[in-house]
Amino acid sequence: MAFDAGTSILVVDDYQTMVRIIRNLLKQLGFENVDEASDGSEALAKMREKRYGLIISDWNMQPMTGYELLKQVRADRDLHSTPFIMVTAESKTENVIAAKRAGVNNYIVKPFNAQTLKAKIDAVAAST
Repeated sequence: MAFDAGTSILVVDDYQTMVRIIRNLLKQLGFENVDEASDGSEALAKMREKRYGLIISDWNMQPMTGYELLKQVRADRDLHSTPFIMVTAESKTENVIAAKRAGVNNYIVKPFNAQTLKAKIDAVAAST
C-alpha cells in the first residue's frame, strides 16, 4: 500500500507545538490531509467518524495514552488494520517491545526530521 498526498492522516499529541511540527513535516513530504487530536479518546472518536490512512500518535498523553489508543484501535473490528506509528521521547526497549506486541507498525523517537518521518512512513507503506 502506498501513501499519497490524498492520504488522510491523524496526528495525536497533547502538546500543540509537537502537532504543529509533525503537521509541517508532513506538509514538506506532500501530505495535505492532516487532522489532529489531543489525546487517545478524541482520536478514537475521530476515527469512528472518518477513515484515516495513517495514525501518528504520541505515547505520553492524558487521559488516554498513545499505547492505550493503539490497543483500542487493534481491538476494534473496523479500525484494527489502520497503520499506526508511535512517537515517543524515550527509546526504552520495553516500550518498543510493548508497542510491537500491541501491533504498532513503526516507532519514531523524538526529535526527528522530515527524512526520518518519510523513511518510517515508507516502511509502513511497504509492510501493509
